[in-house]
Amino acid sequence: MPHRRTILAGGLGLLAASTARAAGAVVRVDDPRLDALIDPSAQLRTLFDDGRWCEGPCWAPGLGGLVFSDTKANRIRVLAEDGSAKTLFDPSENGNGNALDAQGRLITCEHRTRRVVRREADGTKTVLADAFGGKRLNSPNDAVVATDGAVWFTDPVFGITQPEEGILAEPEQAARRVYRVTAPGSSAARVEAMTDALDQPNGLAFAPDGRTLYVSESGASLNPEGGRAVMAFAVGPDGRLGPPRTFAAIEAGVPDGLKVDAAGRVYAACGDGIRIFAPDGTALGRIAMPTAAANLAFGGSDGRRLFVAAGHAILAIDLRVAPRG
Repeated sequence: MPHRRTILAGGLGLLAASTARAAGAVVRVDDPRLDALIDPSAQLRTLFDDGRWCEGPCWAPGLGGLVFSDTKANRIRVLAEDGSAKTLFDPSENGNGNALDAQGRLITCEHRTRRVVRREADGTKTVLADAFGGKRLNSPNDAVVATDGAVWFTDPVFGITQPEEGILAEPEQAARRVYRVTAPGSSAARVEAMTDALDQPNGLAFAPDGRTLYVSESGASLNPEGGRAVMAFAVGPDGRLGPPRTFAAIEAGVPDGLKVDAAGRVYAACGDGIRIFAPDGTALGRIAMPTAAANLAFGGSDGRRLFVAAGHAILAIDLRVAPRG
């Protein structure tokens, strides 16, 4: 099987060859419930196409709009609603996933430093996690903030095996885990290993009620026999995870970034676009992209815009409802 980045970058020529800034989205409807979410004739627009490898989109009005990582270019940028883009942080330590906490502070997974950091209001960085059990993390990939303020993140090896995304190194951890940082940034902070059940955990997101954690299994990106599925974990009252179950099998490519809307629908960035699932795992349909989708975010002034990081571009499509409720 081709390498992970080869798979995900394989369709870039299709986007680069297109001169149109907007095209009719190819929306495949697998279940009529998708009609309530998206108009089949909705336009897919290219908002930005000057990146090297766009990742971690995060709607952050307080920072100027859509924040996203240009991981291989080693910078974090922000795309304003007027279409202008500016550099927010350079270098970004090969930043990947981004998230906002309840105070609007940006949390970033850094490949190069192998840590999770938080940008404070005064511009300084607070390190939330850089080690577990006295050993350096692999390369934190994506993060989400739980309702109790804890920061959860995945720690696969992509950033220490991809020369353009970090510094090549042998893993110090014996597994690729999902971690939780409780009381992040305080003297009581603690980094806890929540599961090591997945080969290469990638994107992650909570159900609206916080009782289910979805995690992308991207093991097949490095191992032809590895997993390629969106997995679900029951979250107990104490925050501990139950055993994994397969929520959605992905037959081609690997799932990457995940988001869950207020109705519990799960959106997975995959090699063939954005796949959308009902809370019970039923496939509702797919929004096809001109190249592989790496990650996604909800946002826009009315909350109805779905932003997608895809190779060197940021794309967007407007939905019929505001996914955040």
